[in-house]
Amino acid sequence: MTKITAIIPTLNEEIHIIDAINSVSFADEIIVIDSYSSDKTIEIAEQYNVKIIMRKFDDFSSQKNHAIAQAKHDWIYILDADERVTPEVEIEILEAVKNPKDFVGFYVRRRFYFAEEKINYCGWQRDKVVRLFLKEHCTYSGVVHETIKTKGELGFLKNKIDHFGYRNYDHFIFKINHYSTLKARELFEKGKKVNAFHLLIKPTARFFIHYIIRLGILDGLAGLILAKILAYSVFTRYIKLWLLNKNIEEN
Repeated sequence: MTKITAIIPTLNEEIHIIDAINSVSFADEIIVIDSYSSDKTIEIAEQYNVKIIMRKFDDFSSQKNHAIAQAKHDWIYILDADERVTPEVEIEILEAVKNPKDFVGFYVRRRFYFAEEKINYCGWQRDKVVRLFLKEHCTYSGVVHETIKTKGELGFLKNKIDHFGYRNYDHFIFKINHYSTLKARELFEKGKKVNAFHLLIKPTARFFIHYIIRLGILDGLAGLILAKILAYSVFTRYIKLWLLNKNIEEN
């Protein structure tokens, strides 16, 4: 029988960790790779039959690749702690690894929630990520919003998992701040500079894309809030990049 290793990256996920582990209870091995949480994430995880790996965070790809290298089984399912595999997707996962039809991995679509309110538009209506894959054919790359590099064809699961990405406004801002810091550092290492286009046009364009083109307006007030925060994330990214370059110039 084909076996699966589920991997859950964590950092201060005490709110999510129980549901996350239970969500992938079908897996033959569960690995929790933790970035030295300061809350009760590990204390809670230790009560379950999981393998815990402690690793200082450098970037999302390196964190996941490190855990994948230690997985016992060929098939990997990556679960962010704020995601939940639904019973319908569980059935699809088990069928996919039993009969992959020459696919080396599978996209999974996600249903997005903000402050427990389902978001139907704002760009997330087409949200999909590679979550199930053969480790010998796939590897992560990229510092922020990491992507899978594959040696082979990818398929699609039909049903959606649930993604409780942002518990509330403060949590959203915390994540945006974290991601923008990583992205600014990535751009800085590539030698990118900042100009008025990055600070004025790009944030405005991001708002327009999510609120108008991707129909965030149909999500009501939540759609407006999300679009504005996503625009702010772009602005913040380039402010941080400008500060990194300014610090180099002054020194």
